[in-house]
Amino acid sequence: MTTTEKQTYLTIEKQDGIGVIWMDMPGEPVNKVSLDLVDEFERAFQTIQNDAEIKAAVLISRKKTFIAGADIEKFLAMGPGEAVKAALGGHTMLNKLENSKKPFVAAINGACMGGGLELSMACAGRVASKDGSTILALPEVKLGLLPGMGGTYRLPRLVGIQKGLDMMLTGKNIYALQAYKMGLVDDLVDAPKLLSAAKKLAMKLAKGEFKRESKLSFVNKVIESALMRNIIFTKAKEMTLRATFGNYPAPIKILESVRFGLSNSQEAAGKKETQLFDELLQTPQSKQLINIFFAMTDMKKNPMKDKVKDVDTLAVLGAGFMGEGIAEVSVQNKMNVMLKDLSADTIATAKKNIWKALSKKVKNKSMIKADAETLMNKITANLDYSGFHKADMIIEAVFEDLKVKHKVLQETETNLRPDCIFASNTSALPISEIAKASKRPENVIGMHYFSPVPKMPLLEIIVTDKTAEWVTATALEVGIRQGKTCIVVKDGPGFYTTRILCPLLNEALLLLEEGADMLQLDKVMRQFGFPVGPVTLMDEVGIDVGAHITEGGLGILFEQRGGKASDAMKKMAEAGFKGRKNKKGFYLYDEQTGKKIKGKVNDEAYKFFGGNTRKQFSSEEIQDRISLMMVNEAVYCLQENILLSARDGDMGAVFGLGFPPFLGGPFRYIDTLGADKIVAKMEALQQKFGNRFKPATLLTEYAKAKKEFH
Repeated sequence: MTTTEKQTYLTIEKQDGIGVIWMDMPGEPVNKVSLDLVDEFERAFQTIQNDAEIKAAVLISRKKTFIAGADIEKFLAMGPGEAVKAALGGHTMLNKLENSKKPFVAAINGACMGGGLELSMACAGRVASKDGSTILALPEVKLGLLPGMGGTYRLPRLVGIQKGLDMMLTGKNIYALQAYKMGLVDDLVDAPKLLSAAKKLAMKLAKGEFKRESKLSFVNKVIESALMRNIIFTKAKEMTLRATFGNYPAPIKILESVRFGLSNSQEAAGKKETQLFDELLQTPQSKQLINIFFAMTDMKKNPMKDKVKDVDTLAVLGAGFMGEGIAEVSVQNKMNVMLKDLSADTIATAKKNIWKALSKKVKNKSMIKADAETLMNKITANLDYSGFHKADMIIEAVFEDLKVKHKVLQETETNLRPDCIFASNTSALPISEIAKASKRPENVIGMHYFSPVPKMPLLEIIVTDKTAEWVTATALEVGIRQGKTCIVVKDGPGFYTTRILCPLLNEALLLLEEGADMLQLDKVMRQFGFPVGPVTLMDEVGIDVGAHITEGGLGILFEQRGGKASDAMKKMAEAGFKGRKNKKGFYLYDEQTGKKIKGKVNDEAYKFFGGNTRKQFSSEEIQDRISLMMVNEAVYCLQENILLSARDGDMGAVFGLGFPPFLGGPFRYIDTLGADKIVAKMEALQQKFGNRFKPATLLTEYAKAKKEFH
């Protein structure tokens, strides 16, 4: 017999002596840790404790996720000290859960993240489903925060210091099998058996028949002992500061909280964690990272959904590195893919690499082999255009040459349905120029993917004056399905991302011509917050590619505004310098591995910049000159309606080009410093170095009116 007590968020069922607590947050697609949950849990907890027939309890979700995290919007609205009170309520709840005489077991299916994982760790036991959607994580570091409900002290005690720090400092997802192997969950079962397995574990715990064995090896037990653990924290801090240059306070606070929690009482650890959480919540870095999170979440919704046409079959032209990546993210999201290339060997290599990526998912149990094989069967190899009448969309990823793209477009169009979309993957060629070869220019659109496609989150969608709205809407829907953060921009030289990158790289080249040192340029811009320096980036992108991009419309555009262009990349490319891909660039590369030799510049490259005699520049000058060229160009793009919004400009720069996330993007950076201060910096640089630093008209207008972009 089953009895039910209904509550707003939580529903309790009594089954075979077990109190099954169903979580189902009203009006939300996922469960979140909220103040409502804390209040309701108190009532549910008392119900369990007061019922003599209930021996143990199971926490389980009615949704596709366990708990996806905390209600961040509520925290963002809190002032200094307000988060402490809210977090302490959560700590009190979880301490009751952990110390309950009647054991609680978390039955985990789908996302169990942030506060959800902290809730589950306070339970006496955890059972997870083997489903590929089951992921466990403490991602707070990505928001500039630390776990605020006991995560910093419960996780290391459960899985060890090293594994715990790895999870918290990276915020990475842990799949069910990994979680089981590291001791984060006690049992793995198929999803339909989740509740019965959790009830079984709960009853074992109630009877004292379950004992958890540590998954730590003998060596790790020694390393993590009280006598040795200082080494772990010292090394972790060194690595963190080396990677972040101190720009992100959250990792350091996480280390502080974990270290304190291991050597103090749980009550003291909770207070320390809460205090540090509140401090981080007030930092500008956290506010900007949370803004990015909200924007990214909002951009998962297609505002043009009503105009979308279904795309079931996608054709990818070109099975090289980019085409292969586009095919991979498409089949992984259950699209049928026709992969066409002139070479059967190239297609075979692409399919082999896609299978390798799927096999990794099979290995970590985030996918079963049968599903991986089903996805591979969605790829058909094409050496010609047979069957192309089935395609709903074509994405062309051939060589970056207008004549080649015209030829491919004309060939393809004769084999397509009139309602098939033709999308060109290009980083700089104007889509309107490509569309001139089309009989149906309204069906032509740009889809600029970033390399490597499976890892890079941004997709830049480029529309011309002739692109039909339904085509834009459908391309956006495809990008969202592929898991991308998409921005829609108007056609123009370099679109948005390439256009704002070029002046940044050009300024780095001009600094080299003035005698700057390659290593200093890269180091100083990494200190500013970019993931790689501009010199390294030119090697990575390809010196020949960079020269090709800046030779066209972009060079003309900048010259018309009084810009000064460096021709060094063109000369280097003509001399055979291509960068990392041919191990001949600004830096030296290992002949066998192809990896950059740390700290070793290619002295031969300096001959294009006046010789090996170098001088030091101030960090401020380097950072201002290089970063403000990008920031100012972003404003020009908004001024000229290339960008539809400042939000898109921020997201494009952060996710496509590595603009420092903790600064929020070019427009939030302007808002933070103040448009008037940015203008003052640029006018000073303009007087010294020329009109390329002239502030965009829109920027000066915002400075005078003291307006903000957000």
